[in-house]
Amino acid sequence: MTSNHAPASSGSKNPLPRRLPLLFSRRRFILAERSPRPKGRKATLPACLTFLSMLCPSLHAQTIDDGIMLAKRSLCAGALYTHDSWDNYWQGNLQRVNGNIGTITTQTVTMAANYGVTSRLDFIINVPYVWTDASKGVLHGQSGFQDLTLAAKYKLLSIPVGKFGALRAIAVLSGTLPMTNYTPDLQPLSLGTNSKTLSGRATLNYLGRRGLYLNGTAAYNFRGNVTLDRSSYYTNGQLYLSNQVAMPNLFNYGTSVGYRKNDVSLLGDFSVQQARGGGDIRPQDMPFVSNRTNFSKAGATIKVPVPKVRALQYWFIYSNTFQGRNVGQANTFTTGLMYTLPFEKRATP
Repeated sequence: MTSNHAPASSGSKNPLPRRLPLLFSRRRFILAERSPRPKGRKATLPACLTFLSMLCPSLHAQTIDDGIMLAKRSLCAGALYTHDSWDNYWQGNLQRVNGNIGTITTQTVTMAANYGVTSRLDFIINVPYVWTDASKGVLHGQSGFQDLTLAAKYKLLSIPVGKFGALRAIAVLSGTLPMTNYTPDLQPLSLGTNSKTLSGRATLNYLGRRGLYLNGTAAYNFRGNVTLDRSSYYTNGQLYLSNQVAMPNLFNYGTSVGYRKNDVSLLGDFSVQQARGGGDIRPQDMPFVSNRTNFSKAGATIKVPVPKVRALQYWFIYSNTFQGRNVGQANTFTTGLMYTLPFEKRATP
């Protein structure tokens, strides 16, 4: 339902078999058989390790929403594992528990790569493989590749602040493209929304010489229509005789405060998402792909070099969704390794 962020056979666009999915009627859940666990899960970890082993030093690992830039002609790449779970959720503003599904768990392995084209321009690519599961009932999860993310990150300016540090302004243009024809119509167990997106982001960052790190970021996300495998749907008090669903755009912003020095980051994070439209989940009904999904999250980020392999950095990120609308009250953690490989001996960030 959320995290960002968020399936029977994910690579198929054909309608799901009538007996398999757990459909939600307006009054009750309709039970169905649980599908076997995806075989692709066993191959995910070896693939990640193989990817990492191909990357053969200073660490400047960065993401789309932070204020860190890579050195010119440097590659930062690796694999990250995310575990997101919830059993309480918000139906509109009303907090609920659904005993038919128990705890919803979404796991993601993301192959991530960032390349510093120049000292001012970075290119970023993320490839996520997702699988979902419900602990109760007979809802079957889905698995497969979700949405490819491509981004260009540009440092507009960097202003020294006396002898204390520097202030940076950064702009990001990013987009997502579904990698498979997974169904978006089995929320909250769908791999995602299956919507093409385009996002513009602005980030203001301050990094002090003694390690003080302050970061503020905001983005507006345009989302394309979603196509359903049925000819009509009902949402927000209206019946639509179409398979096309207009998706509300999203506005999000966040802040990070903490310490970053000598390739060590210890940060506290806060973020908010606000949907520009969409209806609420109906009583005793399943979530719908275009529901208004708002949330507030708080968490922490730890990034430290691996001892004796300083070009390799360990990440741990935790967040809790403490307020929301039509989303799960989720606990989310991300862990993984990122390796930085410079192609210029004297490259500087």
